[in-house]
Amino acid sequence: MSEPQLSIRSSKARDLARSLARRTGQPINRLVEQALEHYDQELRQEKARYPMDAVWDLAAEDRQSIPAGMTSDHSDFYDEHGLPR
Repeated sequence: MSEPQLSIRSSKARDLARSLARRTGQPINRLVEQALEHYDQELRQEKARYPMDAVWDLAAEDRQSIPAGMTSDHSDFYDEHGLPR
């Protein structure tokens, strides 16, 4: 059975991959794997630097499961000028 294929229709990506393959002697598939691994690691490190972002991500995910109209915008606490009632 052959390896799964990844098709990226970008002349810029193709040119960069070919250039790097020539310069490094590595096959393009390995270069793509390394680039994706590097990008994944950068994103994980960035998220670790800002742990509060993980909390906001969880809140956003949870918010999607709440049916429309089930939460309050708290407008009942304020008058037409935005002042507390």
